[in-house]
Amino acid sequence: MCRRRDGTQDSSANPFRPEHTRHGACPQDGRMSRKLRWLIIDRYLLRQLVAAFVACLLVLVLVSMGGLVADLLSKIARGKLPPGLLVSQLGLRALDFLPLLLPLSLFLAVLLAYGRMYRDSEMAVLASAGLGIRRLARPLVWLAVPVAIGVGLTSLWLSPAALRTSQAMIEAANKSLLVAGLEPGRFVEIPGRNGVVYISQMDDDGRNFQRLFVHNERDGRIDVVTAQAGELFQESQGEERYLRLTDGFRVEGALGSDAFRMMRFAGNDIRLPDVEPGHVGRVEQRMTTHELARVDAPVERAELHWRLATPLATLILALLALPLAHSPPRSARYGRVLVALLGYILYLNLLALGRAFLASGTIPAWAGLWWVHLPAAAIALYLLWRDERLVRPRSAA
Repeated sequence: MCRRRDGTQDSSANPFRPEHTRHGACPQDGRMSRKLRWLIIDRYLLRQLVAAFVACLLVLVLVSMGGLVADLLSKIARGKLPPGLLVSQLGLRALDFLPLLLPLSLFLAVLLAYGRMYRDSEMAVLASAGLGIRRLARPLVWLAVPVAIGVGLTSLWLSPAALRTSQAMIEAANKSLLVAGLEPGRFVEIPGRNGVVYISQMDDDGRNFQRLFVHNERDGRIDVVTAQAGELFQESQGEERYLRLTDGFRVEGALGSDAFRMMRFAGNDIRLPDVEPGHVGRVEQRMTTHELARVDAPVERAELHWRLATPLATLILALLALPLAHSPPRSARYGRVLVALLGYILYLNLLALGRAFLASGTIPAWAGLWWVHLPAAAIALYLLWRDERLVRPRSAA
């Protein structure tokens, strides 16, 4: 039964009377029923979007990390990067990919999730219940806004900080034998040099050592060096590293021959393999956002506009994917996805081109990348308006 505002019961709204079932239902119960139904639908759509977003992000991260791991392992094999920095460099450099991977993952998630519902005629059923484009955009906004905030935080703060940390770790590794992989009391192979190094004792900072043995083979010749003490140093100009040895012997000769030459030295410098340059990324990429805002140079302004462009592009791509996901029932599964990806590639290339124009001073700094964002946003809004105009769902009773 319904209750009046004064607390008394309305006998005319008897639930056992047939006319109550059709005409005497409480309006409050109807509104609560509609709100609950919309809430269930919104949560269902949000679950579909989140599941597709997580799946797309994992696949894109694995693909991106595959190329990065191969590059780091190649540098480790050539002795250009200390093996102990593999995991840390992989994690730090992965943050630099997130401002590009997150918008693409959200874009693909909308295309796949809503596109599947269109093909399976789920959207037709929801449209018959009064669900239009505006209602479809509601759960999308719930997901797109947090993702855009995450992209903004990564692009403006986390990614530059990760590049600076990566550079500092590599520079510290180049000055320490411990980080470079040499441990006291163990024979360690020299990467890329076909040699072996043994150190008896080493200081805590990894720069000074005692009683060293080096065995090296190259072009059919053998070279053995021993020293009582030594240190690791790096040239002030360049990236070359050297072992400065004191009070030792050096024996060299051809393999299979008895003609060997032995020399005693008071000091000797041995060059180590070339190292990974300490400069990770460009200078402006490692600068903080506050520093970029204070510098009125074309390159720094271009980097600042690029960092601001990624969260805006996340929201624009999410809105653009919503009408592009509309496909007729039982259509090809990935037909519209390929067309949408071409639009994404065009949009991203225009942003990269605008960044290059800003860095070279071809376009003024006040123009920024808005000449790319505004047309893309206008196209997304037009497509949404067109779909809303063509299909006007009836209001739910």
